[in-house]
Amino acid sequence: MKAAVIAADSVTVETVPDPTPGPRQVVVKVAGCGICGTDLHIAEGEFAPTLPVVPGHEFAGEVVALGKDVTELAVGDQVAVDPSLHCGECYYCRRGRGNLCERWAAIGVTTAGGAAEFAVAPVANCVKLPESVTSADAALIEPLSCAVRGFDVLAPQLGDHYLIYGAGTMGLMMMELAKRAGAASVSMVDLNPTRLETAKELGCSATVTSADELERPRGWDVVIDCTGVVAAIEDGLGRVGKGGTFQQFGVSNEGATARFSPFRIYNQEIRIVGSMAVLHSFERAAELFADGALRPDVMISHRLTLDEYPAALEQFRSGVGRKIQVRP
Repeated sequence: MKAAVIAADSVTVETVPDPTPGPRQVVVKVAGCGICGTDLHIAEGEFAPTLPVVPGHEFAGEVVALGKDVTELAVGDQVAVDPSLHCGECYYCRRGRGNLCERWAAIGVTTAGGAAEFAVAPVANCVKLPESVTSADAALIEPLSCAVRGFDVLAPQLGDHYLIYGAGTMGLMMMELAKRAGAASVSMVDLNPTRLETAKELGCSATVTSADELERPRGWDVVIDCTGVVAAIEDGLGRVGKGGTFQQFGVSNEGATARFSPFRIYNQEIRIVGSMAVLHSFERAAELFADGALRPDVMISHRLTLDEYPAALEQFRSGVGRKIQVRP
């Protein structure tokens, strides 16, 4: 089969062996695979997986082969795949925190993923899709499940005012969930005017290139960084109102540091939380997606062929578009 391959010094599309399922695995014919910042980190050697690796942790498609012990699915079923490969045995897994697994692994990061014609996945990681959902579009369920996890950590309240940094795919998803969670307002900050136009199209309360353009003297109840950029993080920390919450959702470089006032955190009872990947949120994201929580026609800006994977990764790096998908 054909697959994208990230090696230590290259990103190519090659012919690799077809996958075969283990006893409790299925083979999925990939309909769509999204490109994410994680893929860029892998290509830049920051996550240090075993290279070479077939990337792609956001994918969905059709089941075409079953392991001998699989009874839950049938050939022809359309599924979205949760890439999480928690060990189930370590300290954090035993405490129900599999996203913090000490042996953390993921399809498309540490094992071959969905940037290929076919991919193998445990049956436990597959969520069957209703007929109303287009399989390629359903690759959006994985990033949506990360956003759902983010809201689990936030524990939002009705009538909260939100400020979100970054109007890329994840920022837009957080905006849509904030609206569903009963936000009084959702304002977005981004330097890219095209992305701000998309946020406005989706019903954002205000779109600005700097939070200085907004009038909210008491600050915001919830500030979410979806950029991972230190300047945005530091600015956002200063915009949280008394008793509010700052969430670090965007992925920064591992060595990045941000400055903040510990006294203000103490004195104003500001809560700082992180959100890492997927945790008990994939099935709920699939249900939200089927219910129309996202508009794939807006979220997915580019649909490219698998042969174009290297160019698609470079386009993602340049910040052009929203969600970029490859479709084998």
